[in-house]
Amino acid sequence: MTLHGHVPPEPDLVQLLTPEGVRVDHPDFPLEITDDEIKSLYRDLALVRRFDGEATALQRQGELGLWASCLGQEAAQVGAGRALRSQDMAFPTYREHGVAWCRDVDPVTLLGMFRGVSLGGWNPNENNFNLYTIVLGAQTLHAVGYAMGVARDGAVGTGEPERDTAVLTFFGDGASSQGDVNEAFIWAAAANLPVVFYCQNNQWAISEPVERQSRVPLFQRASGFGFPGIRIDGNDVLACLAVSRVALDEARSGQGPTLIEAFTYRMGAHTTSDDPTRYRLSEELETWKHRDPIERVRAYLIREAGVAQEFFDGIEAESEELAIRIRQACRALEDPSPLSVFDQVYVEITDELAEQRSDYADYLASFEGAGR
Repeated sequence: MTLHGHVPPEPDLVQLLTPEGVRVDHPDFPLEITDDEIKSLYRDLALVRRFDGEATALQRQGELGLWASCLGQEAAQVGAGRALRSQDMAFPTYREHGVAWCRDVDPVTLLGMFRGVSLGGWNPNENNFNLYTIVLGAQTLHAVGYAMGVARDGAVGTGEPERDTAVLTFFGDGASSQGDVNEAFIWAAAANLPVVFYCQNNQWAISEPVERQSRVPLFQRASGFGFPGIRIDGNDVLACLAVSRVALDEARSGQGPTLIEAFTYRMGAHTTSDDPTRYRLSEELETWKHRDPIERVRAYLIREAGVAQEFFDGIEAESEELAIRIRQACRALEDPSPLSVFDQVYVEITDELAEQRSDYADYLASFEGAGR
């Protein structure tokens, strides 16, 4: 299947696993996957949700300054994350905890930024997962710039599976209204870059519903820039995996960019500083609970694959172990030294910066022994 030249009719969207947990075929996106592989995806979904829930609780307890939950969007993130190859690069927003999990970023390091003890906490080159980006849409330009480098390095269209590289960048429906995102579309199309734009349409840009932002489905915007767009069931991890694989394969082979709109829903607040009850109806939330991305995989594994309860008990026990580690490790994160603000500003510290550091060190030293 090739995405280029193919735009699914509205309101159709790609779905391979129904909310009831029934496998369905899609003519354009066949997916060969074993039940053991689906069990592995279930483990990802369950552990990501448990980590996310623990982080929210830690913020409520005063251990984190803020948290951006991915509750309800686990399938959109895990499906896309598992479609990446090791050499591919991912550029997240600030809530792609599921993608970070798939890229083997320790969940504890994600907490550092929200606790205020680091600017990110992980090496982007080690996991091919860039640092979280707070400025809405900026990561799409970062991704396009990286994709330019990939193309100029000759790592596209060589036919070598371990060399050809794609770039995957995430953003939300709200960020799609930002100029940076549209500029990224222009550059990606003009240079035919190996980048996949992955929009998690969770229906709400904080308090603004998506229908007030766009008069057409978001995936259709791609055609105006000259590359394909497709809408998928963002609560279906199998559809997210299958379509992302195709789009990334096309990017690696030199066929250019693709826009994927993962149609999902933000089950929680925008961040822990938000109160969604002020702008959306409880009936809407209840409707989407019936489309829960984890429950549909569980339903499939029980009814169709005959997976025993022991498997789910094991995942629950592993989740509890993860939660304990997260709580303990978060509280153990050390505050950085005040002087560390001068570290890594430049490769080699300048005379002016060295002078500022010295002055600040003297200022801090003036408090030593105060009050004695």
